[in-house]
Amino acid sequence: MSLTDPPTIAPVPMPLRWLTPAQDWQVGERSLVLGTGPATDLFADPARAEPLANAPALVGAARGDFLLSARVRVEFASTFDAGVLLLHRDERNWAKLCFELSPQGEPTVVSVVTRGVSDDCNSFAVKGAEVWLRIARLGDCFAFHASTDAVFWRLVRYFALEGEGEVSIGFLVQSPTGEGCRARFDEIGYAERRLVDLRSGG
Repeated sequence: MSLTDPPTIAPVPMPLRWLTPAQDWQVGERSLVLGTGPATDLFADPARAEPLANAPALVGAARGDFLLSARVRVEFASTFDAGVLLLHRDERNWAKLCFELSPQGEPTVVSVVTRGVSDDCNSFAVKGAEVWLRIARLGDCFAFHASTDAVFWRLVRYFALEGEGEVSIGFLVQSPTGEGCRARFDEIGYAERRLVDLRSGG
């Protein structure tokens, strides 16, 4: 299999495709490693006319309510290096839940929702080299959660996406200001069910 062929990941039942192929990748039974080169991002800066959309991303179409989760570890080297769970409808409507290196040098949970242009919201700094991230769909709405122990989940964002049609979910790695980085997603889990309570911590 070549690097441009999309891999399969056992816990994720849908076929996967590249939005942008990774520089390198490895796949395990419940894990995925993605590598990227320099100046890569998926972000529609409100101050720019066109979005930057060259970060490696592997996604698959998801239907109905679902939960997608993974433990994320990033080889941080430069500001805004990140491993990301991605929710993608089209080139103008998407959202990212990131484990990202802040300008202060802190690994941080960050969310971005894009409706033509992106916003950018830091949630909390993480003491350690890993964090669990989760995307949930609840009908026409979505929720981002993060956890430091995979037991108690903090609500990061609750939102809707513009546009119509199916959404794709998956994994992304970025290095907007650096020379590249690698992100590891493991303990990947996917369930076709509705999250019962957004704010219970479960």
